[in-house]
Formats: sequence, C-alpha cells, structure tokens
Amino acid sequence: QVQLVESGGGLVQSGGSLRLSCAASGSIFSINAMGWYRQAPGRQRELVAGLTSGGSTNYADSVKGRFTISRDNAKNTLYLQMNSLKPEDTALYSCNADLTEGMDYWGKGTLVTVSS
Repeated sequence: QVQLVESGGGLVQSGGSLRLSCAASGSIFSINAMGWYRQAPGRQRELVAGLTSGGSTNYADSVKGRFTISRDNAKNTLYLQMNSLKPEDTALYSCNADLTEGMDYWGKGTLVTVSS
C-alpha cells in the first residue's frame, strides 16, 4: 500500500505564499503519477496540478503561473508551491498517487485558507 500525508496548510493573507508537502511511504516505486487536488465547500473537487513519473506537468488554468508542482525523489515527497494566493484558492488540498497497477491513494488533506 501507499500512505500519503499532507502538511503545510494554514492561514495566509491574499498575495501570500504557502508550500504544501505530501510525504509518501509504502510501495512508492509503484507510483506512476501524483497530483494535488482541492475542494471547497459547495464546489466540485478539481485537479490543481499533476506530475507524471516522466516529469510532465499540468495545471488548472486558475493556478497557472502561480503554483508549481515538484517532487524530491530522495525524500519521497511531492510539493506544491503556491504563490500570489487568492481567497478563491481557499480549499482542502489533497494529495493523490496513481499506481501502475491501477490503484490510487489519497491523503486526508491539508486546509488552506486565504483571507482577503
């Protein structure tokens, strides 16, 4: 199995920055792709940023130019650097891992609140 634990969320002012981390453990060598999702109350969960094992990235249009997804393989950690935060970014951010055998795992999430 794969276990994912997010951290780094918190309360920031509009225009501020946060760096989210997702620590992976377990069968990490089976991970094909990882991504950050977010869900705000009353809204559908959306993919914020994705990263494949080959290094390809994709971002939601709403965060392009502001957020950067990266990974540190030595630390088995996925990151999401969030700059120029807006109140609209307020959500529960969750880490997802897609395994080569067709299974996927989720962390419990970390809350990001951006005040205006």
